[in-house]
Order: sequence, then structure tokens, then C-alpha cells
Amino acid sequence: MVIGQGSENHFLSSERIEEICAQAFENKRIDGKRLLFVIPDYTRTAPLDVLFRTLLRLLAGRVRKMDFLVALGTHPPMSEEQILRRVGSSLAEKEADFPQIHFFNHEWQNPEKLVRIGSISAEEVEEISGGRMNQSVEVAINRLVLEYDLLVIIGPTFPHEVVGFSGGNKYLIPGIAGADIIDMFHWLGALITSPVIIGNKRTPVREIVDRAAALIPIERFCLSLVVKENGLVGLFAGPPEEAWSAAADLSTKLYIIFKEQPYQRVLACAPDMYDDLWTGAKCMYKLEPVVADGGELIIYAPHIQQVSITHGADIEAIGYHVRDYYLKQMDKFRHVRGGVMAHSTHVKGVGSYIDGVEKPRINVVLATQISAATCAKINLGYCDPRAIHLQEWQNRENDGRLYVPKAGEMLYRLRVDPFKQAI
Repeated sequence: MVIGQGSENHFLSSERIEEICAQAFENKRIDGKRLLFVIPDYTRTAPLDVLFRTLLRLLAGRVRKMDFLVALGTHPPMSEEQILRRVGSSLAEKEADFPQIHFFNHEWQNPEKLVRIGSISAEEVEEISGGRMNQSVEVAINRLVLEYDLLVIIGPTFPHEVVGFSGGNKYLIPGIAGADIIDMFHWLGALITSPVIIGNKRTPVREIVDRAAALIPIERFCLSLVVKENGLVGLFAGPPEEAWSAAADLSTKLYIIFKEQPYQRVLACAPDMYDDLWTGAKCMYKLEPVVADGGELIIYAPHIQQVSITHGADIEAIGYHVRDYYLKQMDKFRHVRGGVMAHSTHVKGVGSYIDGVEKPRINVVLATQISAATCAKINLGYCDPRAIHLQEWQNRENDGRLYVPKAGEMLYRLRVDPFKQAI
């Protein structure tokens, strides 16, 4: 059963948020239990400070243990100061008010921090993927979860390029998972392609995520958030699959903007929360569907200095290419992690690779601190960010130019969508 409330136009008050949380946890009979909260890092907009304060008031004196694990996936770790800032606190406040609470980063590359919980067979993968993949996959997660009685996911739900909509069990798989399922998860999404999968609620990748999460031997619970302008318009508590489903329904209404015609040029301004191209590429994912064939999308992010904090060397070794560039040369790229190849295809966008000639549908240009030489090396366009004057892009939609001042979370689609197909 899901407890909660959501509306497109009305923010939830702090009192209503506390009422929903109180009722949800009362039903879970949490007195004396050990709770591990799984939360997003800084790349997801959410009022975690409000939720953190609410949970402290409701639970701190009742539960035996109350800790927090950041669902980094393969993102770089956060310092304790950064994590505390994420939940609206500080080191001094922690030491004074809640010294018993611990905060952890997920460590996806450290085998000592992972535990194998099962696998998904090749036959299951083939069935779920619609024949796109035929391989078994090992599922490992952060072994910390085994020290708790209840696993509580807290996170927002947005359109997502790999799974359709983020949130729910995705904060567990791949959020606190090992490399095998992370790579498989991303590559399956790449095979379907981002513009086809993004903004769809039921997808093969979501089914893989839910199937893998079901292997976790600890009870799972979820607070699914729907965010608007940093405030909450939706909060749904319950089993992850059900709470996420309710949040995705509301997110569909809030986070998809429909346009009548494609644009020849799009300027996507990346907010500061994206500190490398790996995360800033969400600007491409959310806007690719409205760029005209042969058009140009510029990721404008003067603050971004590198391709990827974690995966930079791997990406620079292979560059950015369309999906079929890899599919038709898999023997050449079998050593490359599926997650890295998937990111490569998502950033380059859809296109073709025929008789050794790669033809991307659109041109992706970086206006960042990444140099022209590096852009050429990784097969992306370059623009000096100092040459871009934002006022020249504003109010130019009738001229075929789209300006998006905070790109990366809102999905733009065409009313008559050429990418819409059954998946």
C-alpha cells in the first residue's frame, strides 16, 4: 500500500510531509530496528534537508540505528562535509545533535565493500530485453545493507535516459551495486537508445532493475519524491515499485515539455551541480528529441573542466560514437566497460554506421573548459564559451533556436514524436 499525496500545482507543507512520513513509518513498526537510508548525491535536485530534519524528529529516539548511504553508482565520492551539506547540516551540528548517525559513500570498485546476492540468468535477460541481450549478470550490492533491518530509499523521480524514469529501486540498482549489473543495465539502455527509452515508465531496463533489487535479502521501503522548484509537490511512501510508480505518474505531468517543431540549434545550459561531462551530458539526453535532423546542440557549461572525474581516461580512449559504431565492431571494443560505451552513445546521440562511415543525426558541441584538442580527440564539437552571449539565444524559438537556462532534468519532446515506438 502507498501512503502519500501529489499535485502538479500545490507544494506539500512541512506539516503534511511529516504526517505522511509518520504514518508510513508507524505502519513499518520501526521501534528498535536498524534503518539504512539510501540517498542521492548532489546531481539530483531534491529537498533532502527537509526530509532529513523530518526523519530525525520522527525516528532518532525510536530506532536502534539510523545511518545514510549515498547512492553514487559510479559517481565520485563525497566528503563528509559535502554529504552533510546535502542534508542541510554541518560537522559542528552533527557532533552536537546527532553524533550517533553515520554517513557512507558507496564504493562500487571495492570488492571488499560488496556482496553477491544472486544473478539473473541469460534466459531471463533475453526475455526481458526482447532479444537484445543474451547473457547472465551477477548482482552484487554494498554489503553494508546486511547490517540493517530495513532499507529505506529516499529520492526524486525524473525522466531518465537509461531506465525511462529514475527513482525507486534505481537508487539500489545501480546506485549501490557492483560493476557487472551497472554495466549491463547501462548497455541495455544504450541498445534501446536514449530518445526511445527516456520518459517511458515501463521499460526492459526498469524490469531488470526491479528483478535485481528483489534479490536483496533485506526489506525495502521507499520515499519517492516529486520535486518542483526545489520544493516537494509529491511524496509517496511504500514498497519501492509502488511508491516509484505513483511518483513517475506525477513526474510525467511535470517534467515533460512538448514542442510542436524541432529546432535547428539548441543551447543547453548546465547547472553547477553537474561538475563534469559525465553528469553534464544530461543536457543532451533531455534535449536530443527536439533537435532537428542535421541540427546542433551546444552544452554550455563554462564551469566544467573535464570529461569525467571517474571514467575520463576510458572515455578519451574510445571517444564518443553512435550505438552502431560499437555494435558493428564489438570484437574491437569487448574490453570496454558497458557503462562507458553506453555513456559514449548517449552523448553522441542516435545515428548510423554503414561501410565504415559514422553519421550522427545531430552535432553535439561542448562550450566548456575542455579544450578544442580534447573535443576533437573525443569526437565532439568545440565552442569557446566566451563566444556565447546568452541574450542572443533568448526568445528565438521562431528562428529555430531553443534556449534552456537550466537543462538536465526537464525532458523536451516533440508533440508528434519520431522516436516513439513500442519497447
